[in-house]
Amino acid sequence: MLNRILADRRGVSAIEFALIAPVMALLYLGLAALTLCMMAERRAGHATSVVGDLTSQAPATSNATLNDILTIGNTIVRPAAPADLSIRITNVQSDASGNPRVIWSKSTGTALPKLAQNSIVADLPAGLISVNESIVKTDLRFNYDSFIKQILPRQIHFSETYYHRPRRTELITCADCPP
Repeated sequence: MLNRILADRRGVSAIEFALIAPVMALLYLGLAALTLCMMAERRAGHATSVVGDLTSQAPATSNATLNDILTIGNTIVRPAAPADLSIRITNVQSDASGNPRVIWSKSTGTALPKLAQNSIVADLPAGLISVNESIVKTDLRFNYDSFIKQILPRQIHFSETYYHRPRRTELITCADCPP
């Protein structure tokens, strides 16, 4: 009778499935969480680039236009955009001494407040702009939370910065931007 029980192979597949199924489900959910995290990172870079590119295309802009451009950036990051998403557009011009100074700045969110007009921008890469040249600096920052806390338990901080040169003028003006 013992030989007959040991020779019986019925149910072996069910036992193997019961052992392997949780590992496969965890692997699947982990890959899904990783994929969504990578998509959020790509959307953050894309949104930052688009916001800077749209701003740098016109010779002049307005407060309303900048609000629309920031709304476009928020829309691009969705559905990964959390409540703490911050985007900042800053027009920087190098003065006669070579110091990069803020001409105007506009932001959304609290993590990246707008920069004060005429303040010096210290975090520009060396040699990015020469005397009397200008650039549009776009920053984006947010914290990403995974939908599966067991796989990615901590927040992941995304931060992007892009620089664009004005296309049709030396300096993009904004007449009604608040100081």
